[in-house]
Amino acid sequence: MSRGVFGATVGLDRVLKLFEKYNIKATFFTPCHTLESFPEQLAKVRDAGHEIGMHGYTHEFVSDVSEEQERDILAKCIDVMTKFTGKKPRGWTAPAWTPSAKTVEILEEAGILYDHSHMHHDCQPYWLPHKNSVTEINLKMKAEHWMKPMTALQPSKIIEIPANWHLDDWPPLNVGQIVGQGFVDPDVVLKLWKRQFDFYYREYDSFIFPISCHPQVTGKAQVILMQEELIEYINSHEGVEWVTFEEMARQFRDGELPGVTVNGGVDL
Repeated sequence: MSRGVFGATVGLDRVLKLFEKYNIKATFFTPCHTLESFPEQLAKVRDAGHEIGMHGYTHEFVSDVSEEQERDILAKCIDVMTKFTGKKPRGWTAPAWTPSAKTVEILEEAGILYDHSHMHHDCQPYWLPHKNSVTEINLKMKAEHWMKPMTALQPSKIIEIPANWHLDDWPPLNVGQIVGQGFVDPDVVLKLWKRQFDFYYREYDSFIFPISCHPQVTGKAQVILMQEELIEYINSHEGVEWVTFEEMARQFRDGELPGVTVNGGVDL
């Protein structure tokens, strides 16, 4: 629990100070339990002009809850955030990026503009497909049972601002992770992120670079110094613009940001 308190207080203050220094408006996907437990801290985020997006109530994995529970969680989060910010939240990201089979449908029904939980692309927005059908392997049955292609992807009304584990501070830099145990050299992460940015900048006329930073991780001294170096590196390139996820989604919806079409599967 103490690490969570650090993130919501010390870490958050450091991140806000960094963003203010470079005039960056960001999106803070926040569990409503955090918002209601640290209202003064989240007021700093709101009052600085940042977007606050939904991230579950207690960071519960919606892939593990019932459909009714998932709907109740989303309704609660919409209510809490609307009262806190003065407007309905426009975006949502699944805790641990693990949506359920019903998530897209539930977000559509709630009138949510965009999601940030899927990985059909890594640097382009797109219309998020509905959950399609894939026959799972069942070794108790004949092989012909599962040897079928997946059904065709059908776009929903939800815009996807793609998630990307390779642009997330959590796996390499959080203590307790199997991958890095929190002791990966931040310079290694910086190199990986620069390499990705360089490729996108070279290969695409327009792209998005959705870095995921957790205040309890990025708020650590060695990581926030790395983040500052990354910001200065990105800012050294012509045409860069720092915007919220809501603004990215709006630009895609309005045709200002081309994005891509996600295809795959077949009609059986």
